[in-house]
Amino acid sequence: MAAVLLVDDDVELAEMLGDYLAQDGFQVSTVHDGASGVDAALSGDFAIAVLDVMMPQLSGIEALRRIRAVSALPVLMLTAKGDDLDRIIGLELGADDYVPKPCQPRELAARLRAILRRTATASEPANAPIVVGDLTVRPELRRAEWAGGVLDLTGTEFNLLEALARHAGRPVSKSELSEIALGRPLARFDRSIDVHLSSIRHKLGTLADGRSCIQTVYRQGYQLIRE
Repeated sequence: MAAVLLVDDDVELAEMLGDYLAQDGFQVSTVHDGASGVDAALSGDFAIAVLDVMMPQLSGIEALRRIRAVSALPVLMLTAKGDDLDRIIGLELGADDYVPKPCQPRELAARLRAILRRTATASEPANAPIVVGDLTVRPELRRAEWAGGVLDLTGTEFNLLEALARHAGRPVSKSELSEIALGRPLARFDRSIDVHLSSIRHKLGTLADGRSCIQTVYRQGYQLIRE
């Protein structure tokens, strides 16, 4: 039974979502402000956190920023429907996925399970390190290194980088990357993969000629350069 932390200042909505998730097999704890959410998220008692973006005093975005500063705990954001900026900022800061509000509890439960499945599958011991130039991906440790230095990646970013490393030298479509890293088909106008990859590019070093080692291949997807 996965322990879920639900952080939302809308008490009535939080109770409704908490009741549904509990009936669906999750162990749910609820807090109603961002500061308490950060403290609970960093307690080590939860497998995943759900953060509402719009909260007084300490927003979900700021709460996520503080969590990501010290923890790779999977986080799903609840964002206002149609608010692309909140979604992009959340993904840039390391959110693993988002669900627009008002949301269907069934969809929320499915998204949580998808994130937890990816985390569990990716953490299964297996596979030798993948080495591509200065990049080393160690699937068994969920760790990636550039020129010997450990990269600070979120769980979703690691999944994407591992997928590109396994296919180094050839393009991987955004649809394929969405299935691998997010556990869902790529929706129309969905820029989640682009945002995650932009963040990865900033964290990786560059090739000898200054180019990013992750290249966009027109109409085909993204490619990790093998040099």
